[in-house]
Amino acid sequence: PSENPSYSKWQLVFVSLRNRNFLLLWIGMIFTMGGIQMQMIARSYLVYDMTESAKLLGSVSAAGGLPMLILAPFGGAIADRMNRKNLIQFGQLTLAIIAISIGISIHIGEISWLQLLLAAILQGIVWPFVMPARQALIPQLVGHKNISNAVALQAAAMSLTTMTAPAIAGILYAFIGPEGVYHTISISILLSLILTSLISNPPDKNPRSKSHVLEEIWEGFSYVKKNRLLITLMAITLSTILLTVPIKFLLPIFVTDIYQRESGAFGLLMSVIGIGSLAGSIFIAWLGQWKRGLLLILGSFVSGLAILILGLIPVYSIAIGLMVLIGLGEASRRTLSMGLIMEQVDDKHQARVMSFFTMSFGLMPLGIFPAGIAIDLIGPEKTVATMGIAMLIITTIVFLRQKTIRGLQ
Repeated sequence: PSENPSYSKWQLVFVSLRNRNFLLLWIGMIFTMGGIQMQMIARSYLVYDMTESAKLLGSVSAAGGLPMLILAPFGGAIADRMNRKNLIQFGQLTLAIIAISIGISIHIGEISWLQLLLAAILQGIVWPFVMPARQALIPQLVGHKNISNAVALQAAAMSLTTMTAPAIAGILYAFIGPEGVYHTISISILLSLILTSLISNPPDKNPRSKSHVLEEIWEGFSYVKKNRLLITLMAITLSTILLTVPIKFLLPIFVTDIYQRESGAFGLLMSVIGIGSLAGSIFIAWLGQWKRGLLLILGSFVSGLAILILGLIPVYSIAIGLMVLIGLGEASRRTLSMGLIMEQVDDKHQARVMSFFTMSFGLMPLGIFPAGIAIDLIGPEKTVATMGIAMLIITTIVFLRQKTIRGLQ
């Protein structure tokens, strides 16, 4: 369909949704990520309400990073040798059980920040298996010619949840408390489990490997090592994850201590990030394969500039506008970097390469935890401004020195 001249530009934006199996995966992801986004609000606010400590907030927010870093290569290798749909379903079921257990703990009054820390670690164990399997399943469902379109639509769905779920969580937290939010999260993830179960198992053209998992991990590593473009794209993604993604986890400190506002204000900021990300994802899908490398660099630069201004001008009304720019930068990372990476990889290595992509999220604590410590030492404004300056410097270096990336279509 993507090559059919009878399709208009806007019809081509949504072409992958004509595939029933991808549509089910796409809607299921909306419910899963919606639950995760709501949890981000509830957990962050709950931890800070209980502890009033930026270090503990950063610790809980970053707790899932180490398991992701360690297990991501294993998750990719396993996803390349197992049924990816079943692996996704198992992960969704586990996430639902974790959310249900936290909701029950809050209900009986036995919740502590250590329990939330443990839940974050368990989720960090699950994600390295779910994420590579989900990404590797996409080419099986839509084919290689529509990967870029499918990834853009997936990014748009994630942006939609970022736009709506935080606001919903903020309202629910204010009216029915964290317990109600966690019950809602459980229902949302269970719905995604039901939808995923309806996907027809796609034919797998790659024979299952009988080699040892460690051998397959090393083979995947060697595959990436030989491709300089893949390494560069992953390095760009890692820098944006370390310097821009932590802002979401640190916003409760700005909202509570600087802006002097409640959970609803936090939810609004997160929702505005989603608006910017959704608009950016749809625009990227509409552009198709046009100067995607340059747009990736531009998105990172815009994020860095917005973060710098956020630290220099701590005014809530200005922060709302800056969240749009941060969302646009997030769209470039989610859509462009992932799409460009997936297009460089053959079917046999899809899950393993995406597992290395997942490992970059496992390194997120290198951004979150030091930022939490710096906030306690020098304050949130100076910390965030420094992160913005670092992002701008890295992006400028990439623009000046990576001609290959600038020329990617």
